[in-house]
Amino acid sequence: MSRPKSSRAASKKPAGRAAAAASRPAGGVFVQKPKSDIYVVLLGVSLGAIFIGCLLLLLKMNQYNWETKASMVTTPAGPALLAASDNFSTVRL
Repeated sequence: MSRPKSSRAASKKPAGRAAAAASRPAGGVFVQKPKSDIYVVLLGVSLGAIFIGCLLLLLKMNQYNWETKASMVTTPAGPALLAASDNFSTVRL
């Protein structure tokens, strides 16, 4: 952030600036506008990546005619597989 102007420097204005200073609101402190840094650029890059990702998602959904039903063929788990999963889910101290 920029520092505010000091009162001594503000009182030594040239005569040409006096008219412009009169149109400004009284009592205001004017500071320089902060410059963009690398984080603003990274925000722009991430916004562009999100936009491109959404566009690619729309194109992929268009290939499937916007159907979102998932159909997956599964095989029922046998008793041996169920017994093996119980050993991994319990904690014995």
